[in-house]
Amino acid sequence: MEKLNTGSRPTTDVSDTDNNPARGALGRRNSERRCMVTREKKPPEHLIRFVVGPNSQIVPDLAAKLPGRGMWLSASRDVLDSPRAQQSFSREAKEKVSVPDCLADLVEKGLVQRMLDCISLARRAGQVVCGFQKSREWITSGKGGVVIRSEHASLDEFARLMSGRRSLSVVTVPERILVSAFSRDRAVYAVMAQGALAHRLIAEYERFSGVAKSLLPDPARVIKEQAEL
Repeated sequence: MEKLNTGSRPTTDVSDTDNNPARGALGRRNSERRCMVTREKKPPEHLIRFVVGPNSQIVPDLAAKLPGRGMWLSASRDVLDSPRAQQSFSREAKEKVSVPDCLADLVEKGLVQRMLDCISLARRAGQVVCGFQKSREWITSGKGGVVIRSEHASLDEFARLMSGRRSLSVVTVPERILVSAFSRDRAVYAVMAQGALAHRLIAEYERFSGVAKSLLPDPARVIKEQAEL
């Protein structure tokens, strides 16, 4: 998780707020925002946008499209849970606001749903397959853009699936995502085709990894380390 930066704040012309969601929307090329707490500049897909909703309550805007003054924080549980984050919301909103309890948990839940939506959309478009054999076929044929692995998958089995293809991106997701996306009682592996949806899933996974309460295993790293021994 990201460490809070308590040092001096650098001078920068990159804003940590916006008044137009289109200017800071996810996926916009060559754009950056600044975390209100750490003051670090990052692409929007590495941050979480918030707006003031009804009853002056802070609302996560995970798609960066809601109207209103947008405020940005790093996709990090340490940052979201910090007292400085709550102070920053009131300062940047220029009004007294209410911050939901367990804000990081709320963001984590939303990011899980966004990963599920992305995989479900890819399934409807025929851009993702599920199951060891089909996943292996897409990997060996070069069609795969990202490998999706359940958090409870066997490391040995995963090594067989990825044999000779360690350069592929891998995301490890909560088991319920694949089960829900493919309407199965059990789903362990999936592979998504190269393209925009694969890039979107990787970006959502990176944000989720920073916010998740429990750190999911990174099997690709483990396999690489074993191969280097």
